[in-house]
Amino acid sequence: MTQPAPDPFRGLLALLAALALGLAGRSPAHAADLQVKVVGARGQPVADAVVMAHRPGAAAGPIRFSWPMVVEQLHMQFRPFVLIAPVGAEVAFPNHDPFQHHVYSFSPAKTFELKLYGHDETRRVRFDRPGVISLGCNIHDDMTGFIRVVDTPWAAKTDASGLAVIRGLPAGASRLTVWHPYLRGGRDLVREIAVPAAGTALTISVDLKAAPMRRGTY
Repeated sequence: MTQPAPDPFRGLLALLAALALGLAGRSPAHAADLQVKVVGARGQPVADAVVMAHRPGAAAGPIRFSWPMVVEQLHMQFRPFVLIAPVGAEVAFPNHDPFQHHVYSFSPAKTFELKLYGHDETRRVRFDRPGVISLGCNIHDDMTGFIRVVDTPWAAKTDASGLAVIRGLPAGASRLTVWHPYLRGGRDLVREIAVPAAGTALTISVDLKAAPMRRGTY
């Protein structure tokens, strides 16, 4: 008895069905929102704390944030006081005061000097290493500011209520890092956390040293 010729499409259909079952059995990657409340030793909200999350094995790629990469000089202060910038970012330093400034940093992550420049002039610096950049002015000793250069797209800064929200963080294990310019001991606070698919909210307590006086001209 002659056997029927094999159907060339039957094997293909079986393969597609197996792939479909395999894909259906996988859990899709969920993106969650992580809310972090940073408080001081007495429970007071802490503004200008930088909260960062690192995902093990996350693919490296260009990092972009929604806020401008700008630190202006206005009223004899750096604004914002703390800026989060991704590795490789070019930050603009416009002078909006009616007098000259001389901006510098001796920080290991980036040492630079922007010599005297005046009203409505702008200088730019590229930051190619992660770390903390402490800013000063050779003319005005009261001027202080900070840039935290990060190598993760999941970073946010606390507002006046002490709250930072990191959006789109993949669910699962993450390393959470909290930094503030006046964190006692100068070391990052690091915790290992698990973020559920629905997101989560945490409260982190930090011990801060007294901040130096920051004055403006007007």
